[in-house]
Amino acid sequence: MANGGPEIEQLIQLLARLPGLGPRSARRAVLQLIKKKDQLMVPLSAALDRAVAAVRTCEVCGNVDTMSPCSICADPRRSESGLLIVVEDVADLWALERAGVGQVKYHVLGGVLSPLDGVGPDDISIEDLLRRAPTFKEVVLAVNATVEGQTTAHYITDRLAGSGTKVMRLAHGVPVGGELDYLDEGTLSQALRARTEI
Repeated sequence: MANGGPEIEQLIQLLARLPGLGPRSARRAVLQLIKKKDQLMVPLSAALDRAVAAVRTCEVCGNVDTMSPCSICADPRRSESGLLIVVEDVADLWALERAGVGQVKYHVLGGVLSPLDGVGPDDISIEDLLRRAPTFKEVVLAVNATVEGQTTAHYITDRLAGSGTKVMRLAHGVPVGGELDYLDEGTLSQALRARTEI
């Protein structure tokens, strides 16, 4: 049932498309925006307009920024000959940056291989990765531990074989602060196989 005019309903429907927001959360957000129109809605609208005009996808790594190459690729402290971390999505890149992984460079695939969904090597940024990878000493495949993620990692590893670049993947296992009793069997098994000396 519609509440308010078509502009309000459209705003609710658009916000409800965002991850983590359903129709009820979107309604609450819209009501808050309306209540604080001058403090929230007007600046948000202006910021969205500026973002639409300014946001670019980096031509080198696939990150989003207001310039291309992005600030990470343009940073001279991040050497081309060091470490390249390959991620599925920009959100993964941002998570690694928040974690402070160091002066590394990234490559955003823009998805993973998924034959069932019709996503093949030409649908994600694998060819660009294969061109970039040989300039780095090490490539770390930081893809999710899903079937599609592991399939993508194996495909990339096979394609980089013989390139002279060391190919690694993120460790999988017991999370920091995790309790063994609450972990699934696959995680425990992987943690045991990837054990390290103290």
